[in-house]
Amino acid sequence: MDSVALDDIINRLLEVKGRPGKQVQLSESEIRQLCLQSREIFLQQPNLLELEAPIKICGDIHGQYSDLLRLFEYGGLPPKSKYLFLGDYVDRGKQSLETICLLLAYKIKYPENFFLLRGNHECASVNRIYGFYDECKRRFNVRLWKVFTDCFNCLPVAGLIDEKILCMHGGLSPDLHDLDQIRNLQRPTDVPETGLLCDLLWSDPSKDVKGWGMNDRGVSYTFGPDKVTEFLQKHDLDLICRAHQVVEDGYEFFADRQLVTIFSAPNYCGEFDNAGAMMSVDETLMCSFQILKPAEKKPKFGFGSTTTAKPGTPQMKTKSFLGSKAGFEVLRTILQSGKLTSWNYIGRILPRTVSVVVNSALCLVAPEKLDHFVDQKSF
Repeated sequence: MDSVALDDIINRLLEVKGRPGKQVQLSESEIRQLCLQSREIFLQQPNLLELEAPIKICGDIHGQYSDLLRLFEYGGLPPKSKYLFLGDYVDRGKQSLETICLLLAYKIKYPENFFLLRGNHECASVNRIYGFYDECKRRFNVRLWKVFTDCFNCLPVAGLIDEKILCMHGGLSPDLHDLDQIRNLQRPTDVPETGLLCDLLWSDPSKDVKGWGMNDRGVSYTFGPDKVTEFLQKHDLDLICRAHQVVEDGYEFFADRQLVTIFSAPNYCGEFDNAGAMMSVDETLMCSFQILKPAEKKPKFGFGSTTTAKPGTPQMKTKSFLGSKAGFEVLRTILQSGKLTSWNYIGRILPRTVSVVVNSALCLVAPEKLDHFVDQKSF
């Protein structure tokens, strides 16, 4: 596919901005080329991407294409901003095809500035059940779904930002002892039912667990705050950044802010009242959040883990991941800046920037507890 054809695809995909639900007419041949070309790029790049800040990190999208376009509107279209997406592009939402096609197109156009990780839904046994297969079959054919499967089997599974922030879709694994294990995972590959690759895509943090516990999803494990601390100290890391669970504010801290969950699909499935979030990491590794507000509506269900279970396993009750906001205090204030904008100040920044932030915002956290995180903006 030449650059003219690629630009035409991207332009058509962007034309529907502001028209939620409007389908984009791409040909089967065009989509097939997106899959084949991006697949080759994925295989040329490592399984553990080594990235540099500044970068913007997004969590689950799940076919909510209009919200993906909003993220790009606020964060800046590539290549203005560098992006890392943490997986789960398809299923559940109504426009998985538009979502994954735009992401693959940007990957092809800006291979060193735009990065996609694999989520547990980028797996045939999962997206066969949760919507993507049906969308491909309804709009095109099963053959195209199989082409996507071949592409998904080549996605990288983790990213390391400036050797300090480890990113993946799910979480830690009891089998993960050295980051070289991630680098050495073979591709293309399906997602196995157990083991390191499975856990990187499926595991969840749990404040109720010490060490490793059973996962209500019926696959992989849960891990406690102690395992997060142990892992970060062993590998000289500052933060684990992951997705995989819907959280009320679009982001949620865990283990004394040593882990953050990012979820980027507001009003998830049209049934939740959650916000979506995008985390920006600047050159000093200072992190802030941009929030996509949910629509004004009452949720039909409570919040908690996204309820995907491994096909063939019983669906068990999921436990809430919300509650005490991981023990940190949040100050909500309204600032006038051209328009009325809601800011939440968290007070977690690098020590060398403490004086700057304390002088520019109210702070509820003692200086010795400040590290990577600062304020976040709502849209």
